[in-house]
Amino acid sequence: MAADPTLPAGEGPPRDTVHLRLLGGFRLLRGSTPVAVPRGLQRVIALIGLRPGATRSNLAGLLWPDTAEERALASLRTALWRLRQDPCCPISVAGDTVRLDPVVRLDVDDLVLTAARIREGENPRALADALDAGRHDLLPGWYDDWVLLERERLRQLRLHMLEQVAGNHLAAGRHGEALQAALEAMAAEPLRETPHRLVVRIHLAEGNAFEAVHAFYVYRDLLLRELRLEPSAAMSALLDETLGPIREATRNGGRPAGAPADTASPARRGT
Repeated sequence: MAADPTLPAGEGPPRDTVHLRLLGGFRLLRGSTPVAVPRGLQRVIALIGLRPGATRSNLAGLLWPDTAEERALASLRTALWRLRQDPCCPISVAGDTVRLDPVVRLDVDDLVLTAARIREGENPRALADALDAGRHDLLPGWYDDWVLLERERLRQLRLHMLEQVAGNHLAAGRHGEALQAALEAMAAEPLRETPHRLVVRIHLAEGNAFEAVHAFYVYRDLLLRELRLEPSAAMSALLDETLGPIREATRNGGRPAGAPADTASPARRGT
């Protein structure tokens, strides 16, 4: 193939960015074109992406845990050879270590980077960045031990990220954005109390007492039904000021706190 005269000497044509998607399922894209990858090689590429710079022994042991080491290493060599037959191979091998090629952009890395920026107090470029990052679980339907561990790590990372986004927006008085992030966290883990507590706080900050009480009792009913537990004292305390007068009125037979007792009926007062 002849060199392109428009390029500087020693440089080849620019390569398309390769996107590796592991959140929501395995997808490999060269530019915007999907690349078909056999399931066995998907496992190899996914693990290399999640364990950057892992040695061949590490990879082989995780991919074939029930196989003798020599046989596992032989299987890995075969898999790497098959991958490297593609001129746009998404992996790079240097000595005993294997990693993704620098041209590959991994969605898991984007999620981790977004979470780090929020944790360090840097506002994301837009709320959509945080909401979209890791909206789906890692490789659903895959049950390898290394997938299960990484899936839970990323799930917790995303939940804390969304809760921090909601808290930041609440502190800044951006109640709509705060509620959106809290509801996103709630959808990801319905039994987790923290996002429900945030929703109650947001409604109270907006002056929506009914919405706050409704959100509290929806969560309380869910928790009782699923786990036979009550919300924590910290969550219940959020509504003490709102529900206090109502509880007091109930104990007083419907009279506001401090109102004098009326023991005589209207008919008796008229006699």
